[in-house]
Amino acid sequence: MSEHQGSGTPEPVEDRTSDQEQVVRTWAHGAGAGAEPGADVEAAATAPAFDADSPVHPTGAPTPDPADSAPVTQPPGVGDAPGEPAAPDAAGAAPVPAPPPAPAPPSDAADAAPPVPPVPAPPAPPAPPVPEATTAHADPVPPPPVHPGAPAAEPAPAAPTADLTQAPAADPAPLGDRPVPAPGPAAVPAPPQDARPPVPGPPPARPAPPRPAPPPRPAPPARPAPQAAPRPEPAPAPVVDPLAHSSVAVASADPGRWGRVDAEGTIYVRTADGERVVGSWQAGAPEEGLAHFARRFDDMLTEVELLATRLAAGGGDPKHTLSSAKSIRDGLDDATVVGDLVGLRARLDELVAEADAAVGAARSARDAQRSAAVARKEALAAEAEVLAAEATQWKQAGDRFKSILDEWRTIRGIDRKTDELLWKRFSKARESFNRRRGSHFADLDRQRAAAKARKEELALEAEKLADSDDWGPTAARFRDLMAEWKAAGRAQKEADDALWQRFRTAQDAFFARRSDTFAERDAEFAANAEAKKALLVEAERIDTSDPAAARAALRTIQERWEEIGKVPRDEIRPLEARLRAVEEKVRDAADRQWQRTDPEAEARVAQFRERVAQFEAQAEKARAAGDTRRAEQAESQAGQWREWLATAEQAVQHR
Repeated sequence: MSEHQGSGTPEPVEDRTSDQEQVVRTWAHGAGAGAEPGADVEAAATAPAFDADSPVHPTGAPTPDPADSAPVTQPPGVGDAPGEPAAPDAAGAAPVPAPPPAPAPPSDAADAAPPVPPVPAPPAPPAPPVPEATTAHADPVPPPPVHPGAPAAEPAPAAPTADLTQAPAADPAPLGDRPVPAPGPAAVPAPPQDARPPVPGPPPARPAPPRPAPPPRPAPPARPAPQAAPRPEPAPAPVVDPLAHSSVAVASADPGRWGRVDAEGTIYVRTADGERVVGSWQAGAPEEGLAHFARRFDDMLTEVELLATRLAAGGGDPKHTLSSAKSIRDGLDDATVVGDLVGLRARLDELVAEADAAVGAARSARDAQRSAAVARKEALAAEAEVLAAEATQWKQAGDRFKSILDEWRTIRGIDRKTDELLWKRFSKARESFNRRRGSHFADLDRQRAAAKARKEELALEAEKLADSDDWGPTAARFRDLMAEWKAAGRAQKEADDALWQRFRTAQDAFFARRSDTFAERDAEFAANAEAKKALLVEAERIDTSDPAAARAALRTIQERWEEIGKVPRDEIRPLEARLRAVEEKVRDAADRQWQRTDPEAEARVAQFRERVAQFEAQAEKARAAGDTRRAEQAESQAGQWREWLATAEQAVQHR
């Protein structure tokens, strides 16, 4: 259908409460046009050439002014049911469309109609803490005024049946925290642009008061298009920090500030270079078209702020944010929106700079991570090379290689070329270690085979010696075989255990036989010991007064001692000591008798007496001759010989 035709379906009148709910949902999704009421009207706008299939209002029946119409209440089950919260769906569910209302009567009929009694709005509860998923920025831009029909700085004219009540201007709540507006006598002026309301959050649950549905009214006659009151628009995404970033005003709060619409429906936006056409609006009142393009600007601003929020939170890809911001900035010259394009471009310049810095920081972080990963893999490769060259604890070194490989697989972020070079180092070291270990165990197998052959020989010889009765030499040979067994080394465990069992069995058999033989011999030796003890008692009774008889008795006892035989080893020394004592006793008696009967000793005593007598005679003769000196010398010599004589006599007497 042509855009200039005068036939079409008139735009339905939406419920104001449903409009606000859908606006909140639109803000939550950040899409704007896809979730707000009147999407069929917005689809009719084109820039600059509009679609031929767009719905166009008939010439004589413009869209009735919502401010002049009585509020249309949704029936239960379609709109806000009693007892359910009137907050928008945070999950972004599609809004439920209101039933089509009856055609609105003319203004005079509307004035004559009985007004619906206003429903008092409950007090707004305090805003709860805002979840991170619903807060786009830390410091949001103040929401636009809810009251339709006037700019933010001017109060709208009172409409007893269609005006919406705003929150108090002293503490404006974000759109998501405001209760469903109730009719009131007058609107409150909007808060100033620089006000900083609390962070928006989901509204508390509260029941919505039921509203009676008004009776149907006849359609009003055609009249000139009235100035439509702007609908409550979704608040833009909050700005991260208004002091650090450029502040961009919400266009839907005052579309006329940023653009205009002429009588033919052509929409203009004001830019730094002047005005330019952004589209044409033929589906309703021109002011609605201007508001539509302002909402599109708000959607674009919301998208920009969402990009900034994700960038600040670190939850998105900086490259994607950078490309998206550049794409939006490059399209501003041809954007079909009405709003603060200069401020938005400045905001995009800041976002592009921040995203570019974030991309650089991410690149630096990746480079640092890559350097750390390369350093770690180089350290692992170096450790592997040391193990490959020096390790001799094969079990521990093999386990370490496994742990190095497991850690190697967890290290990421290295370019392919460097990673392949490092992997070649590690793989080469591991292969070298495996070769060394294989060579070691091959040598060990050869050694075990040689040890097995040698131990088989030793076991065979031990089995041959097991039946020997030559106890001493055989026992000594078994000791030598044990030393050779230990020097042969270890064979394979099962073979080594089997050979050891053979060797040990032969050895145990020999020493068991020897032990039995020694036990019998020990019993015989014990009897011999008792016999020798009895013989010693007899020997100790020998009378030594007659040395010759004592020697004869001792000789007989010694012969009997030898005939008795061996005694236990621990009895040998005590018994031999007692026998030696008897032998010494008899020998001492014979020595004493010989000393008493020695003639040489008697002759020596007689000689000493004779010499004493000679010196005494010489002394007497010299004294008689008056030779005193010679007399004293002779007396002295005689005294010396007397002492010798006394000693000799004493020795003879004590023999």
